[in-house]
Amino acid sequence: MLKILTSSGSQILRFTLVLGLAAPAAFAQAAQPADVRVPTVVTHGEATVRRAPDRAFVDLAVETRAQTPKDASTRNAQLMTAVQEKVRALGVPADALRTRGYQLNPEFDYVNGRQIPRGYTARNHIEVRLDKLEQLGDVIDTAIAAGATHAGSVRFDLRERDLLEREALKQAVADARARAEAAAAGAGSAVARILKIEEGATDVPPPIPYMAAARMEAKQAMPTPIAAGEIEIRATVTLTAELKP
Repeated sequence: MLKILTSSGSQILRFTLVLGLAAPAAFAQAAQPADVRVPTVVTHGEATVRRAPDRAFVDLAVETRAQTPKDASTRNAQLMTAVQEKVRALGVPADALRTRGYQLNPEFDYVNGRQIPRGYTARNHIEVRLDKLEQLGDVIDTAIAAGATHAGSVRFDLRERDLLEREALKQAVADARARAEAAAAGAGSAVARILKIEEGATDVPPPIPYMAAARMEAKQAMPTPIAAGEIEIRATVTLTAELKP
């Protein structure tokens, strides 16, 4: 027994103590369940906010043809300048007009498989933003009378769209939570906490197709009627909630 006091004996004693201290921790880990499943419920919520639009966009274009590119572009510039001046005369600010595109292309006829030059086409395309919807019909008619050859893609919007999108999202989350609480109650439980919320896509209304008549026909046409209706902003979410045990 005296050999326990030797150097090698003390090492054995220390090793035994380490094992003795580690044993309770290992036992505690073994006592825990290997896989703890938390009861959850997944629900979907949606909400729609409707508002009358307070902003509109309309596309206007001038298309001209001539034998030379210079003549086609010069004539186009004259007509587009007249269109913009007439539109601004209605009270539309200059920064509400934006160029969307400009093209100058040759045109050809095909005779017996041969390409024969016919002239050039110039097209200038602008977008007009209107914050007074009552001006929309007048802007279209005035632009065509001044030389615009095309008008279309009328689109209505909201100046405070971001605020309304957040309101729709808030309502969609409330809808999803109410559904989760109803499902939990049906299962004899209750919602303990929200684990995750995933936002779905927000619906955006498409442009309204509108093709105006040619300029000579527009002079004899009735004023252009435009009905704005309502804009619907729809939000969807997916909610995951933990249930009380």
